[in-house]
Amino acid sequence: MIRVGVPEIPENDSYPIEQTLFLRSQIRGTLRSWAEEVLNDTSYRPAAHHLYLMSELERLSGGEYDRLMILMPPGSAKSTYASIIFPAWWFTQHPGSSLISASHSLSLAKHFSRRVRSLILDKHRRLGFCVARDQRAVEAWTTSCGGEYLSVGVHGAITGRRADLVIIDDPIKSQADAESRRQREHIWDWYKSDVTTRLKPGGKVILIMTRWHPDDLGGQLLDKSKGEWHVVRLPALAESDDPLGRPVGSPLWPDWEDYDALTRKRELIGERAWSALFQQNPLPSSDRLFSIDRISVVQPDLDSEATVRAWDLAATGQTGRNDPDWTVGIKLSRQKTGRYLILDVARIRGTPHQVEELIVNTAHKDGKKVIVAIPEDPGQAGKSQSAYLTRQLAGFHVISSRETGSKATRAMPLASQVEAGNVAIIRADWSRTLIDEMRDFPWGKKDDQVDALVRAFATLTTRPRSPTSITVSLLGR
Repeated sequence: MIRVGVPEIPENDSYPIEQTLFLRSQIRGTLRSWAEEVLNDTSYRPAAHHLYLMSELERLSGGEYDRLMILMPPGSAKSTYASIIFPAWWFTQHPGSSLISASHSLSLAKHFSRRVRSLILDKHRRLGFCVARDQRAVEAWTTSCGGEYLSVGVHGAITGRRADLVIIDDPIKSQADAESRRQREHIWDWYKSDVTTRLKPGGKVILIMTRWHPDDLGGQLLDKSKGEWHVVRLPALAESDDPLGRPVGSPLWPDWEDYDALTRKRELIGERAWSALFQQNPLPSSDRLFSIDRISVVQPDLDSEATVRAWDLAATGQTGRNDPDWTVGIKLSRQKTGRYLILDVARIRGTPHQVEELIVNTAHKDGKKVIVAIPEDPGQAGKSQSAYLTRQLAGFHVISSRETGSKATRAMPLASQVEAGNVAIIRADWSRTLIDEMRDFPWGKKDDQVDALVRAFATLTTRPRSPTSITVSLLGR
């Protein structure tokens, strides 16, 4: 087995030049030889999954593919091999290349940089090159053979630099960041705008991570460009068709953490965290808000007490290959029986003019008896937008309101009605998409329809119920 981290082994300079050259040729021949040289004076040796990982890193270096995703559980030494041992060996294969190492923070990226740099300084005779004397800063240094190494955080820009290889190791700092849609979008935008544009022609990317969320960087890459990536996925407990040939349920690294130790950890952290962090299979939360099986599918019923069309407005339209939110308008009625019926969904990814046109045209189609509910975002821009839409909807009953509290908190009253069986939906071509989004809320990729539905429900529940007349016979007085 191998401990996490590379031991600092002083190089024995007493070897004859012939033996040094022979060792150098071995090291340059295979990544495994280099790793064994690094660990030569310790009791640690690469485990089976390390050998498999190194063979895949060699294939990337040799040009068999240019995108490698490494998905392994915490404590599997994936960073030791891919972010510390491998970069030094990479420069033996590509002496004048440029390498950028990125992590969730600059401090972690600098940690990897120090370890790689120290390894080269300690083993420079075996490697056949060293770190240039005048370029040894932690963030950026060069080698005596013309190689360049730069360390950055995912929040930092890498403009002005080009790379033959980008290694992204641990782009997500914590569970809180993984659950933050804003943080996930930031990392995705950083990858699209900073990383891919900095690659030289033929440049390669290695992503090393533990999965946190279905929509983390690894998830988005697999969703949007799966065919481009060669994936090494090794769960803590083997599943069927294991790449290493392990029996189902066998631990990845039994010398480090056996089955009993992993089972205790599984019981401690819970199934959702276990599935993501240790099995590399993140799932939406099992604590889903809406009991979808309680929503009945019915035929349209026009016997309504009040009807509202509520809108959730997207900030941006669709451009190129981006995956923006939708502008959504959901029509919801409250029946005289007290049941709520979802009647229609209108959606668009478009320009501000197209969105405005859809809202106005939909209002005319619905008729003036249907209330139009629109959001008022914070700030003057939000007020101006809602005021403008209200003017465009002259003659209609328009209600604008601000949203307060978290999405889940705002959705709870509606969820209670769903749980009680008081919400139904008509059968339509849009109903499955809405049901799927409700099922995954609040962990799903999109929540625009849920947001619009929650607004519609809140609008109806704040309106007084129509008085109910009861006919009583004279004999019943």
